[in-house]
Amino acid sequence: MHIEPGLVDASKIVLSYATAAGVFATAAVHLRADIRQGGVALLAARSVVAAMGTFVFFEVLPHFPIGVSEVHLILGSSLLLLLGTAPAAIGLALGLLIQGMFFAPFDLPQYGMNLTTLLAPLFVVHAIARRTIPAGKAYAELNYAEVFRLSLTYQGGIVAWVAFWAIYGGGVEMTNLQSILTFGSAYMLVLLVEPLADLGLLAVAKRVRAGSLQRLINPMVYA
Repeated sequence: MHIEPGLVDASKIVLSYATAAGVFATAAVHLRADIRQGGVALLAARSVVAAMGTFVFFEVLPHFPIGVSEVHLILGSSLLLLLGTAPAAIGLALGLLIQGMFFAPFDLPQYGMNLTTLLAPLFVVHAIARRTIPAGKAYAELNYAEVFRLSLTYQGGIVAWVAFWAIYGGGVEMTNLQSILTFGSAYMLVLLVEPLADLGLLAVAKRVRAGSLQRLINPMVYA
């Protein structure tokens, strides 16, 4: 997905187990809160939708190997806004696992690193959303600047974690740093698309006002 095989030597990969445990522990906190609010069944349904979306992001949408990794259109902030933090986290983790098990088994040893790369920025986006979006403001009413800030946080976090793993595994040789810079520059192009995708999806969700489909949408979209 993001961390290429061999980028981090097997003798160093143990660190990814610790970081993955950290994001799993953080996810568990959000899971408990989500279950208290809406129950297990609703959390599971939203998580399935998020996992399906993640699979599309990884395998269906265009992705290109650039520098130390690949550039994907991963709409992490979209999943968080539309489905909630816990379902987004579960969906990203499941989508990544499904990809590794059935389509890219060579990525499975890097699962801990890739999981950390996807989920750690997601939880930062959650924290920033809580601190910067006024209480009571519906996500459907967010403006471009607010959505862009969340997208920048998520995509920037992904780039930062990929850079960390690349330097951790390959050191600070000039060729490695140039590859990291090439990847980061290309990945920031995602910012041209993701905020617009966020606003478009929120606009669609805003029109869903009845039935079981509305229950799948994060209630904060409306209020």
